[in-house]
Amino acid sequence: MLPVARWLMQGLPQAMIGAAVGTLVPWLFWLGAAIAALVTLRRGLSSALPVIVAAALPAGWWWSQGDVIPLSSVLLVTLMAVVLRSRMRWSEALIVGALGGALMIQSGIFLPPGGVEPLLEQLRQGAPEISAMLDDMANQGVDTSRLAHLLIGGVTGLVVLLVSVGCLALARAWQAGLYNPGGFREEFHALRLAPRELLVLLVVGVVGVVLNLPGLGMLVWVPLLVAGIALVHGFIGLKGMHGLWLGIFYVLLIFTWPMILIVLLVALLDSFANFRARLGRGN
Repeated sequence: MLPVARWLMQGLPQAMIGAAVGTLVPWLFWLGAAIAALVTLRRGLSSALPVIVAAALPAGWWWSQGDVIPLSSVLLVTLMAVVLRSRMRWSEALIVGALGGALMIQSGIFLPPGGVEPLLEQLRQGAPEISAMLDDMANQGVDTSRLAHLLIGGVTGLVVLLVSVGCLALARAWQAGLYNPGGFREEFHALRLAPRELLVLLVVGVVGVVLNLPGLGMLVWVPLLVAGIALVHGFIGLKGMHGLWLGIFYVLLIFTWPMILIVLLVALLDSFANFRARLGRGN
């Protein structure tokens, strides 16, 4: 896709057309978001504003049709791109993205326009098993409406954040391919959360629990997960291992929950032990 990125960066009109078409076509909103992030990374927020608006207008139309993911992704990846451009630290961009996604969840923008009650009623009418399960939970004192709020908002917020991280990575890879070959690989392989950044995530999670703001704590683990993925990439790169190992790793990560927990734990340890630095000295 590098030739496409090269054409997009030839001028503002090309980038605006690409961003608008990307977010207008169903299931291609990620392309429009990545284009907005690319221009933001390269030229800054003020210069990229026309491209961001071009991406946001079709995404806003999808919002009016009930799909909030395209516009949320455009806004979130733009925020992360601004942080990454100014701070040059992936960890800080990920933390800001997680906080932005958490605030979106807490604000309720991911909930259906009519609320969750009509959706729960449809589930009760269409699936007797689900209706019985909801009745059992209600009899046990569980607020099924609040639970549905949390599930719908949390899952949608997680999707938006993961898509935004992917779009930012794609935009950074395009930028490196055009202007700094090999730069993205080196930058991503070095991604690691510092102890103070872990403390920020911990504080946010605790504040969410204390103040009964569950949205704040739903996404704080995502930066740690991305750092763990970067650790695996860096380890395989340092050891010169075959790319097949990355494929196996992603299959396990996607289809086995224990692998996610292992990656989170290893990333947590890496924040204090810095395994890649130790491996580098060993090599």
